[in-house]
Amino acid sequence: MRWIRPLSARAGEPAEVLGAKAHGLVVLHRLGLPVPAGFVVTVEACRAFMREGRLPAGLDEELAIAMTGLEAATGRRFGGAQAPLAVSVRSGASVSMPGMMNTILNLGLTTEASAGLAAETGDARFALNARLRFVSSFASAITNTDVRGVTTEPGEALGRETGDGDAQLIEAVEKLVRQRGGRPLPDDAAQQLELAIETVFSSWDAPRARTYRELHDIPHDLGTAVIVQAMVFGNRDDHSGTGVAFSRDPNTGENVPYGDVLFGHQGEDVVSGRSAAHPLHELAGREPAVWTALIDALRRVEDHYRDACYVEFTFQAGELWLLQVRPGRFAGGAAVRVATELADARLITRHEALLRVSPHHLRHVRTPRIAASAKADVVARGVGACPGVAAGKVATTTEAAVRMAADGPVILVRPETSPHDMRGLAAATGIVTARGGPASHAAVVARAMGKPAVVGVGGLIVDVAAASWRADGRTVSEGTLVTIDGTSGEVALGSPPVSTDAAGAHLRRLLAWADDVSGDHSEREEAERLSAAHAALRHD
Repeated sequence: MRWIRPLSARAGEPAEVLGAKAHGLVVLHRLGLPVPAGFVVTVEACRAFMREGRLPAGLDEELAIAMTGLEAATGRRFGGAQAPLAVSVRSGASVSMPGMMNTILNLGLTTEASAGLAAETGDARFALNARLRFVSSFASAITNTDVRGVTTEPGEALGRETGDGDAQLIEAVEKLVRQRGGRPLPDDAAQQLELAIETVFSSWDAPRARTYRELHDIPHDLGTAVIVQAMVFGNRDDHSGTGVAFSRDPNTGENVPYGDVLFGHQGEDVVSGRSAAHPLHELAGREPAVWTALIDALRRVEDHYRDACYVEFTFQAGELWLLQVRPGRFAGGAAVRVATELADARLITRHEALLRVSPHHLRHVRTPRIAASAKADVVARGVGACPGVAAGKVATTTEAAVRMAADGPVILVRPETSPHDMRGLAAATGIVTARGGPASHAAVVARAMGKPAVVGVGGLIVDVAAASWRADGRTVSEGTLVTIDGTSGEVALGSPPVSTDAAGAHLRRLLAWADDVSGDHSEREEAERLSAAHAALRHD
């Protein structure tokens, strides 16, 4: 059995073999869009690993051949001192599990390769910071430990005048790995790659991943693929960066590009929320060529999928690269608006629009809001990341959220969230974070779970030791009842009155189509279900 497939237009296997992320990259190749060279270790290899407890026989030989091909495609040498090649190692199951499994960036930056990168770029600080990011992500993966307390925020390290601090942090991380993992980080690129693949496969069964699958009824035996790609450095220079983009606004369905961008950073910084992201449209002024290429890419992938889409991207020295694509999976009123507007544009038929909108979407189409007339005691404001209203008692840690949820609704308030917070996110009714934007880990997971979320609350300081948080000079203790509005981004004390939006024009048009529909049995059945759901809405 072959365990590895190329990431190219000729790869024809389905997502069940390649994983959804790799399958999307193949689509991007076929559309002629820029994708870093790479290959995928299939889901079958993960299943074999889970059965046997080790990488399957023959994979090491295939990896050597695949890396030789990647070196030829890039003109670089994996782990070499001259023109060193670094790679990303990412998970990619057949269903989306955002942030639940391990990702390792800059792999292959051995001591020798880091020196080679410094010599090639003439930027020793960049090379050292790139190696720090590698050892930090690698250490987190192989020790199952969040090492942020050891390393500090990488974007801050990049801005220092010298790299001495990064060198000290690398030593601290390597010491941590020896203490907790029982062995040093390998300084051989091939060994790093095999260990990284093992680690990503193992993360399929991490508690946070199992919790996520149980919440979403995802079978535990599916397994994940591993995507290996040549690195694109979003932290390379002033014309580099990274971001995420929706072809339409995921909160409203409006036909405008929406997302976050970070300049001078790598991809994990956007998702983690540790760095203050900028609205996507700021890319147009800073890097107009990248913006133009991104807008063209969004249009082409939306035309292909005939749906709103989501992409992850990086740009290095003013050149755009796409790292992931998938349909947007909008909900509520956003799903209704997208379906009707795609039908108007004749990308889908009215019948298809009806089939795409479920009664579940209709139950959430009239978005609750804190009533404008309520004179609510607003104690903090951020960015609404998932529409809806949630009320509950404040919890400042995952452990507190799980414990307190047994007695009633909980609002989890954190500086930012990571996959290590999965149990708390599952227990909470709503989520608030001090940092991050609409594409941060907290926002993405909240949307997947349909939970109201407010992110990027400026000035919010979470004091875990004191079991409280502060904002705008006011302190809110754990256990205090608060209400959050995932549309306006408001956080209010107590339980202020809530109002519900009236049905909009897009919903009225869709329901009119349902009344007029004719065709096969499945279409009539769906129209009847929508009409029944609408009747329930009128009754409410």
